[in-house]
Amino acid sequence: MGIKNPKIDLFCKSKRKLVCLTAYTTYMAEIIDEYCDLVLVGDSLSMVLYGDKNTTRLSLSTMIRHGKAVRKGIKKSILVVDMPKNTYEKSPDIALKNARKIMKETKCDAIKMEGGVAIAKTIKKLVKNNIPVMGHIGLLPQQVTKSSEYRIKGKTKNEENIVTNDLLAVQKNGAFSVVIEGVTERLAIKLCKIAKIKTIGIGASKKCDGQVLVTEDMLGIFDKTAKFVKKYNNLRKIISNSVKKYNSDIVNHKFPTKKNIY
Repeated sequence: MGIKNPKIDLFCKSKRKLVCLTAYTTYMAEIIDEYCDLVLVGDSLSMVLYGDKNTTRLSLSTMIRHGKAVRKGIKKSILVVDMPKNTYEKSPDIALKNARKIMKETKCDAIKMEGGVAIAKTIKKLVKNNIPVMGHIGLLPQQVTKSSEYRIKGKTKNEENIVTNDLLAVQKNGAFSVVIEGVTERLAIKLCKIAKIKTIGIGASKKCDGQVLVTEDMLGIFDKTAKFVKKYNNLRKIISNSVKKYNSDIVNHKFPTKKNIY
């Protein structure tokens, strides 16, 4: 199950920490591409762009539309597109059909699926058909329907075993990398020790081979974010102040000026 994509091959051989962020639009992709190893068109776009409470209602066509937009903005990073809920779980054949559609229409480098043991056969089938797969274990957003279900995994021995078995299933069946989301640091460290593929953490340990965040979270678009998010700016405040000044300029007849009129 060798990897045929040169960019993915370099990603897997990297000795330094890997930098990953999400993008849903062309222009955001252009900005972050310079600094990222991997750009993810995540199904989190349903919450970030459309205001949904979870990721469960996202359609394949919407995912592809945003994937195509992001592709336009990327020159060097690996482009990974999430497979939305209900596009791969029923059978490996259905998953292969939808994955091929995503790959063909978005020209992405790989797809991402949530789960481990439950989708092991699907991962194997896709990889066998030359579709690179990024796994996703731990907290699985596509299985969350209410906010109370967003909770850290690995606090019990049973949960540790489940997530560990998911990792083993993902890597055994050919995934080139795996996102580890929302697990205890103890479990994350354990997973990183036994992993033979690149581990990308989000709410996990700094021991992971790389990290990923939702770009809008780290830029401070939202007031409330998860504990694992570090805000590197406060775009919400910057935008609000800009709109406030715009409002003032119009009300006080300061805009448009001669510079803005033809």
